[in-house]
Amino acid sequence: MKVKWGPAGRRFAYRSVLPTLILLGVVTPFVFIRIAFFALDAGASFCPSIGCLGRRIGPLFFRGGDSSLELVKELRKTYEAERGEPLDSKLVEDAPNSWNDLMAEITSYTYQELDLRAFLLKTRAMLMKMDNKVQSARMQASLYRHLASIGVPKNMHCLALRLAEEYLVNANARSSLPPPEYAYRLTNSSYIHFALLTDNILGASVVVFSTLKSSANPERLIFHVITDKKTYTAMHAWFALNSVSPAILEVKGLHQFDWPLKVNEMILETVQVVRECLSAYHTHRRSWHDYERYEAPSSSSFSLLNYLKIHLPELFPKLERVIFLDDDLVVQQDLSPLWDTDLKGKVIGAVGIQNETGARCTEKRQGDHLNFSNPLFSSLPFALEPKHCAWFLGMNLFNLEAWRMTNITRTYQSLIKLASFYPLAYLPKKYALIVFNDHKLPLEHSWHLPGLGQRIPQPKHIEAAAVLHFSGPFKPWLDVGFSELRGLWRSHLNHSSELLKRCRVVE
Repeated sequence: MKVKWGPAGRRFAYRSVLPTLILLGVVTPFVFIRIAFFALDAGASFCPSIGCLGRRIGPLFFRGGDSSLELVKELRKTYEAERGEPLDSKLVEDAPNSWNDLMAEITSYTYQELDLRAFLLKTRAMLMKMDNKVQSARMQASLYRHLASIGVPKNMHCLALRLAEEYLVNANARSSLPPPEYAYRLTNSSYIHFALLTDNILGASVVVFSTLKSSANPERLIFHVITDKKTYTAMHAWFALNSVSPAILEVKGLHQFDWPLKVNEMILETVQVVRECLSAYHTHRRSWHDYERYEAPSSSSFSLLNYLKIHLPELFPKLERVIFLDDDLVVQQDLSPLWDTDLKGKVIGAVGIQNETGARCTEKRQGDHLNFSNPLFSSLPFALEPKHCAWFLGMNLFNLEAWRMTNITRTYQSLIKLASFYPLAYLPKKYALIVFNDHKLPLEHSWHLPGLGQRIPQPKHIEAAAVLHFSGPFKPWLDVGFSELRGLWRSHLNHSSELLKRCRVVE
């Protein structure tokens, strides 16, 4: 029996073609996008082969279990099995340099070639390689920062050489400091005496002239600048050519002191011990951690002048008290009220000590400076506590009469002989925390603002401080110093000085 197509059937078939094509044209793009989405989602887990895509797309279409969870379980299982196993150095060296390199390498494998263990090992090796690069960069930055902080800038070296030349050819540069008619003031206790032990000409100049500028009675000020033999001529020439009148200033080299035999032996003992410590540092520094070797030691740790501060009573045998100033200070207020402070029989007045009202520490505590786990400190007969507030050196009022009645200097010498028990870095500061601990009197915190060579304090604290202390590696005369703070120091330089202009210290 034949099926006959009538006119109506043909009309029905022809009429359905066009709607069918339109429907397919609309539906097909959505189907394609949906399949592409599944394919991309399946390939996100580094599955480049068709077999892998099928394994991932199938469950998505048919709502089965998610195989990505199985993959995560496999990765965790493999990770736990390999966890703690040391990596071969050759594997770390050959590891990809970045995540993109790792993914490019992994996606080049077929699904059958993909090994989860190999993937995890490569990932661990890549992360270790990247971490090694970061640590190396940090160490290099620490080294460069340390070298920059202890180096002598070219302009300061130039100034020292030119001043030494001036001392030889210019009679004015060799004039007496102070003039003979004012020499009696050097031991007169009715004047305000400041002591600086430094070989930094610019630093000493800023300290002296900022103190003069801030003083209500500059004619009462006496400056004692102690330096070493190599810097003496340049230091003398600078202050001979740049008058501090109406104040009085003396420049004295260590080679010019004529101590009694007993005092001379005591100071030579300190010198000998310091040199032995420095020698031990250079001998054994390779056994220390690199970070401690480059980051911890400050330039002052290698300066003999820094250790002779412990001999202030011997350096000034006829003075009753003295205000000690570091060479990285800027004085902003009159220090006469500090000079008149009653130390109540104590040896040193310092900022940073917890006051009697129980207020919080101004800065760090003793535990931040001293390693109390070291038996050396736990066995000392001093009232040391990790939670007690530390105090600051750099701007201190010393009662030399009270000091002479103690054994502070001998104790310091004994401690410094034990330098092998503790890294040399910041020895003067750390051991001073110990020997002066029972002989200190707290001063109002506004007298001394330290740390400007480490951080930038709030403007209100800078304005309120009597003395700004650029303690830390970023000194204001170095290029690594904070540009925001450098102007506070440079404003006290003599910008009309031809010597400073020739050495490009100032423009």
